Amino acid sequence: MLELTYTRLAMLAAQPVDQVFRALADPTRRQVLERLSRSPASVSELAAPFSIALPSFVQHMAVLEESGLVTSKKIGRVRTYHLAESRLRIAEDWLSEQRGFWERRLNRLDNYLIELKEKQQ
Repeated sequence: MLELTYTRLAMLAAQPVDQVFRALADPTRRQVLERLSRSPASVSELAAPFSIALPSFVQHMAVLEESGLVTSKKIGRVRTYHLAESRLRIAEDWLSEQRGFWERRLNRLDNYLIELKEKQQ
């Protein structure tokens, strides 16, 4: 029972990371985030460079909003999106942890290989 609870907690903790990486997995959504890094924009402004139907583009925006990478505000008939930069830190933190993990492992491997080589001499 305890293991099941731990597994469930781990899955819940991973959900934000999973949502962010799912959103970042698509090149259209990454381009939208790059555009929003310059300034907020309306749906029509964001959709203009893409040759996809507006309903499909709106689905991309929904994924970005569900992941927390963007926020939107509707004034009248215009919905404007803003980049939520703090949410990108989730991906940055996860990647930093992975980089640190692999750097430590590779350093241990390097030390082991050096010791092995010294023993052979």
